Amino acid sequence: MTGSPSSVSPSSATLPVVRLKPKADVLRIRRGAPWVYADDIVTDRRTKNIEPGAVAILHDPERQELGLVAFNGKSKIMVRMLDADVDAVLDQAWFEAKFTRALAMRERLYDAPFYRLIHAEGDGLPGVVVDRFGDTCVVQANAAWADLRFDMLVDALVAVTGVAHVYKNASGRTRELEGLDAQSAVVRGSVDGSLPVVMNGATYIADLAGGQKTGLFYDQRPNHAFAANLAQGARVLDVFSHVGGFGLAALAGGAVSAVAVDGSQPALDLAVEGAAASGFADKFETRKGDAFKTMEALQGEGALFDLVVADPPAFAPSKQALQNGLTAYARVASMAAKLVAPGGYLVVCSCSHAADISKFRQASLRGISRGGRQAQLIHTGGAGPDHPMHAALAESGYLKALFFRLD
Repeated sequence: MTGSPSSVSPSSATLPVVRLKPKADVLRIRRGAPWVYADDIVTDRRTKNIEPGAVAILHDPERQELGLVAFNGKSKIMVRMLDADVDAVLDQAWFEAKFTRALAMRERLYDAPFYRLIHAEGDGLPGVVVDRFGDTCVVQANAAWADLRFDMLVDALVAVTGVAHVYKNASGRTRELEGLDAQSAVVRGSVDGSLPVVMNGATYIADLAGGQKTGLFYDQRPNHAFAANLAQGARVLDVFSHVGGFGLAALAGGAVSAVAVDGSQPALDLAVEGAAASGFADKFETRKGDAFKTMEALQGEGALFDLVVADPPAFAPSKQALQNGLTAYARVASMAAKLVAPGGYLVVCSCSHAADISKFRQASLRGISRGGRQAQLIHTGGAGPDHPMHAALAESGYLKALFFRLD
């Protein structure tokens, strides 16, 4: 388990100071931007001696205080804003206040404790993700400052929510970029096997320790629900299905059949288990394989579906990958469109923050046109309200879902 500093952080008078370069956009920071990149920070000898994850005071070029920040000289995001009050103390009470505020909104939104409790910057805890599954929480501390204070963070989480089990998920590219280890572990109680999660009338099986991310993608919940509204009497194809996200929701919405396509057999096994738990076993089938090859094979078989959903992984995880990612999204839309019956519906999704909604829509429409189809865009969806967007951080609004009706 990650070690934590003393329960009381140093006073502001003893904290190190980091300063913006003259060319930095100070107004953007004053208006709430939560990140400062390495290129905008003065990196002198003192700055280079600050330990990764340390708390510091951020100054503008004129040495005026901007806020309390987390510093990591090893990260491209060198500074993360923590508190506008430079005298704030990062003790357990500080964390508890963050969790209490986040919990109040989720309890208003949801009638059962299954949701994303902390969405990083959107909930004032930069780099921290907490997904709740009843009395179990899965925590991702994807920034050095939070990893260094992980014990304190968990103590606060348990104090506020009363959960009995906590799992630390240390996988993923973000921790690597922060210079952190990849050692996942149970840190409270026990986390064994998988557990059922009921959403939109379907039962999903989440593997909290062995599955992707935290075991389930809560962010797509409202988009699953909208797709279910289109599914009455429909034949459904769910490509990149993971544990059956859109397919199971469609069956709960009255679909007559659903085919789930994914490259992961463990994910498909969980989807089958979820279909059985939902009472849909006789209407649900899976096909393991590469999504593009499987869609090509289905086209060769003459298969057509009334509702086709393609929810791929992030094809454009960075600005450098954007063009290749947009090409891949267009290819997905083209191949999926060919499998939609006349008058049917196509749903394409992107979780790439680098591909904004305009670029993603244009790429999808190019693909649909190449697939020989014409489209009406009937709905644009995003992540659920348990994934609040930070108003000054476009990257926090990463999820896009486009719903088309095809002629």
